[in-house]
Amino acid sequence: MTTINQDRLISHFIDLVKIDSESRNEKAIAETLAEQLGTLGFNVAKLPVPESISNGFNIYAKLEGKLEDSIVLSCHMDTVAPGNNIEPIIEDGVIRSKGDTILGGDDKSGIAAIMEAVRTIQEQNQEHKTIELAFTVHEEGGLQGSKHFDMSYITADKAIVLDTGGAIGAIVTSAPGQQSLKVIIKGKPAHAGLAPEEGINALTVASDAIMNMKLSRIDNETTANIGIVSGGQATNIVMPELYLAAEARSLNDDKLSLQVEHMIDTFNQAAQKHGANIDIQSTCSYNAFTVADSDPHVVDIMTSFTQIGLTPFTKSTGGGSDANIFNAKGLKTVNLSTGMSKVHTTEEFITIEDITKITEFLYTYLTKK
Repeated sequence: MTTINQDRLISHFIDLVKIDSESRNEKAIAETLAEQLGTLGFNVAKLPVPESISNGFNIYAKLEGKLEDSIVLSCHMDTVAPGNNIEPIIEDGVIRSKGDTILGGDDKSGIAAIMEAVRTIQEQNQEHKTIELAFTVHEEGGLQGSKHFDMSYITADKAIVLDTGGAIGAIVTSAPGQQSLKVIIKGKPAHAGLAPEEGINALTVASDAIMNMKLSRIDNETTANIGIVSGGQATNIVMPELYLAAEARSLNDDKLSLQVEHMIDTFNQAAQKHGANIDIQSTCSYNAFTVADSDPHVVDIMTSFTQIGLTPFTKSTGGGSDANIFNAKGLKTVNLSTGMSKVHTTEEFITIEDITKITEFLYTYLTKK
């Protein structure tokens, strides 16, 4: 095992989570990291993104190595809400917030681990792979930063995203694609007490569609959900319009297409049945990806985990990450666990042991000849 400076690792992690960086507000964290990476000897490029995406920027950074190999390491800089004024607490080897915010280990645990691994490599004068960093804004809520990442900077042919939970050693080699649906049902208003039969209730149309729609767990590769419903004006008015936001996900692109087609057809049929108008916008959020367990990239990662006494394993996930976008752009990418737990909740936590282990892995992987 290497000598990771655990106190420095945890101190840096704590400093990072204290920087407010909810999605679209990443300027402060991006500026901080750009400066810190420059101090470590990285050549840093601040990559602009549309103002609608963030007030900050994506970061590309490169540190040339002497080993004949290169790797892209990637994390996102944003957090979900409530992510402002985080006050980390350390108790019995566990880091959590005081309970009224998230912790922000998603994804600052990955950033801290990468930077501490590099510090240790430099202190020990170890030869290492060429390290390229891709730190993104606005990952939460649509993978926006990676979608706008300027891939012309990337020279490596493979990448590791550090942005999932579970045991250290988990390697996500497949993740689903996602299709988003935005549905507006337009009925007809009428007085609910005097002449309800003259109206067309948009909620009735939606209810009819949903009752005939396959939702939740479709099969072992496919899910679907309606997550937002809004509409209505008053209790004495037949609801004239209703908005719904839905999604479908699948590890299989053909299954995803069939599920989306089913959902759209079911909405259209209900609207036609009740005489309502309907507008449906269907958008691909991201594509599925699969990297074979036998792929040299995966085998190399597994070997490094084994070297530090951990048991690596591959798995699929039901969520998307920047790995989906990078794979779609031709950069072979897997997603590794940093040990983060209960993310996106005020109960989020990470153990000191786990964040140290993933840092040990990075040190070993980056110096492996």
